[in-house]
This record gives sequence, C-alpha cells and structure tokens, in this order.
Amino acid sequence: MESNRTEWQKRCTFNGFYKKVLKNEAIDAFRESRTRRKHEVVFSELTPQEENQLYTYDHYFAEEKGFQVAGKWITPKLLAEALRALPEEKRQAVSLYYFFGMNDVEIAELIKIPRSTVQYRRTSSFELLKRYLEERADEWDEL
Repeated sequence: MESNRTEWQKRCTFNGFYKKVLKNEAIDAFRESRTRRKHEVVFSELTPQEENQLYTYDHYFAEEKGFQVAGKWITPKLLAEALRALPEEKRQAVSLYYFFGMNDVEIAELIKIPRSTVQYRRTSSFELLKRYLEERADEWDEL
C-alpha cells in the first residue's frame, strides 16, 4: 500500500511541475508576442522613405557604360547578348577560358573532349562574336 502512495505522490509532483512549466512557457510566449507587436509595422503604414529602405536596386546596366572598338560602341548588355547567342559548347569554352582562367588542356580534361576541339571552339567563337557585335553595335560619333 505504501508503494502505491509513493507512486501517487510522484505523479502528483510531476503533474504539478509539468503544469507550472506549461504555464510559464505560455506567459513567456505571450510576453514575446506582445513585445514583437510593439515593434511590428504594417506595410501600408510605412512612409515612402521607410519603404525605400526595404529594398535595393542594381544600377549596373542603368548607366550602360561601355567601350569603343573599331568605331563601334560596345555595352556590357550587348556583350552579354552576344555571348548568349553562341552555341552552348562554344559559350562553355569561351567562358571557361576567359572568365575562369582555365587553359585549353584543363578545359579538355573537364569536359572530356580533345584539346584541339576546345581550341577550335574558342577561336571560332571570335568570328561569331565579331559578326554579332558588328551587326548590333551602335556607331560611335565623336563630337
């Protein structure tokens, strides 16, 4: 009979402790929620200045900086379009060579083709890029 009473006391003690923990967690959650609500702002209530602080705008192509080559004006956007116009295998060879600094042997090992094929793809891309840029570049008028 004594062991049942001890078990009952342990259960009651545990239940009391468990209820106290849950009550304190509920109080903490309520306080945290109340504190968060004090600092939260509805988007519709933001001023235009506050709204402008929530995002950024990339101005890279906004100024359209470029360079002059052979009397033609080449912009970064035009150059990107020319690279995108290349066939995938040629674009890959050009990108790995010029933008990742790999040589023909490294590229050949990476994509598992002969080195001469990499060299052909890379050099033949120049003619395609040249034609694309000549057709679409603006004439440079120096004042």
